[in-house]
Amino acid sequence: MTFHAVVHKAEEGGYWAEVPSIPGCATQGDTMDELRSNLREAIEGCLSVPVDVPLSQVDDEVIELAL
Repeated sequence: MTFHAVVHKAEEGGYWAEVPSIPGCATQGDTMDELRSNLREAIEGCLSVPVDVPLSQVDDEVIELAL
């Protein structure tokens, strides 16, 4: 599985990154190598959190939208 991360230069030095496809998934590192390692760990952590499946009603409908 492949994820895209947006990398930013931190004002205090180093880098921080966020993964747009996983809301709230972000990390930082002093070097790009450290950032890559921390990103892997952050993504694994975010994906390991159980997510409650929303309850649906009898008349609910699921639709798919293409943008």
